[in-house]
Amino acid sequence: QVQLVESGGGLVQPGGSLTLSCAASANIFLFNVMAWYRQTPGKQRELVAAHPRVGSRIYADSVKGRFTIIRDTAKNTVYLQMNSLKPEDTAVYYCKAGQVVDTTPADSWGQGTQVTVSS
Repeated sequence: QVQLVESGGGLVQPGGSLTLSCAASANIFLFNVMAWYRQTPGKQRELVAAHPRVGSRIYADSVKGRFTIIRDTAKNTVYLQMNSLKPEDTAVYYCKAGQVVDTTPADSWGQGTQVTVSS
């Protein structure tokens, strides 16, 4: 199973920007879908953005126009560029490698990175 390591989280003021990175231990070309999810206490993990190997990128309505997912096969890394951050973007962000957008038991997950948007 592939190992995924997220980085780039932290504290940022509303309106600010952050870029998260997800470094994979295997060739991400093997995975049809690389994605970012997020989770807050007491809530289910939700899809933020997905980058299929073929086809259009998918974004949650709440982040469209503000977040961009980038899949760099040469570096085996997936990025999440986050702009115009809002307090409601505060969450633990997780990277996922899988074969479909929906979560399955076969998916690989990173350990998560905390993003806090606060003044």
